[in-house]
Amino acid sequence: MAEFTWEARGRTGEIRKGVMEAEDEEAVNNRLRQQQLAPVKVKKKRKLSEIRFGSGVKTKDLVTFTRLFATMIDAGLPLVQCLEILGSQQGNKNFAIVLKDIQGAVEQGLTFSEALKRHPRVFDDLFTNLVHAGEVGGILDSILSRLSVYLEKRQKLVRQVRGALVYPSIVGVIAVGVMAVLLTFVIPAFENMFKDFGAKDALPALTKVLVSLSHNFVTYFPFIALTVFVVVAGFIYAYRTNGGKTFVHRTMLNAPVMGPVMRKIAVARFTRTLGTLLQSGVPILDALEICAVTAGNVIIERSVMKVRQAISEGKNMAEPLKETAVFPDMVVQMIAVGEQTGALDQMLNKIADFYEEETDVAVAAMTSALEPIMMVGVGGMVGVVLIGMYLPIFTLADHIKAN
Repeated sequence: MAEFTWEARGRTGEIRKGVMEAEDEEAVNNRLRQQQLAPVKVKKKRKLSEIRFGSGVKTKDLVTFTRLFATMIDAGLPLVQCLEILGSQQGNKNFAIVLKDIQGAVEQGLTFSEALKRHPRVFDDLFTNLVHAGEVGGILDSILSRLSVYLEKRQKLVRQVRGALVYPSIVGVIAVGVMAVLLTFVIPAFENMFKDFGAKDALPALTKVLVSLSHNFVTYFPFIALTVFVVVAGFIYAYRTNGGKTFVHRTMLNAPVMGPVMRKIAVARFTRTLGTLLQSGVPILDALEICAVTAGNVIIERSVMKVRQAISEGKNMAEPLKETAVFPDMVVQMIAVGEQTGALDQMLNKIADFYEEETDVAVAAMTSALEPIMMVGVGGMVGVVLIGMYLPIFTLADHIKAN
């Protein structure tokens, strides 16, 4: 069975649209005629599995959609009309397909949140639960506005993480590439020159080490490449297991330089998500479950689920949160104050604001510290090779004079 979008003309001439499951277009036409509708256009829906790799819905598209949707709802436009307008103006073809499907589902009687759940790869649990809370409370426009702000802040955190990791990664790749070129082409060229001058046996110790290293690298390059491939593949396979992922995520949180930054990002993300959910009227147990799923770190996820279990048993939030030893004492104390004053959602958002600013400072400081270290490291490696290659030149000069 496939899904088809259809347009048909009713008995009074009005155009009606919808989505229908059928074996083929002819079956859709027959069913429409049975409903006393004259088919105008029937088209097979493009499934999400048919979407090309790498052209999915970006967070920027989602933020723009959410903000525009909130504005239209606040202006009094019907839900279906909002979806139709935004779908027709959507530049991302894949997102346009998703919005068209949601529009058809809403026209067939599903609620907006139920229609969103048909596309979990685009709209996660947090998005759909907030929309459901807005539908129940009759404040869908304000919920969507709040959601767009949350998405923008979450995307900012993601960019900070990438910014913190991209620079050392690029420098590391460049360093490996430079060393590979030196070992493969530069050092052998110098070795041939030394051989032509008959000074190969009188090379300094450093030069001999570099020449030997170049020989081994060129000779055993296939084995080196295979070893690197096996190590990377093994790491990826181990990361997919629970134990491997737990080890990697725990190491990231406890790493000397990266650890404090990752911990601040985790705290900011958790508090921002939980504060937004509670402020929107989502029950705390459901909110904590969503926070755990969207944490992005197994250690944080398990800690949040332990807190959720404790709250379901009648405990407050601060005490089990402290027992996890993941969140700083200041965060735990501020959450305790928020629980006592009945303003937990506001306190969580204040914590998120503070830690987002702290993350900005920490990422900038880490990048400033890594930049000279990486440059000195790369320069040092290249410098050692150059010194090793130019040291024999003085020996060559003496050898030429002697001859």
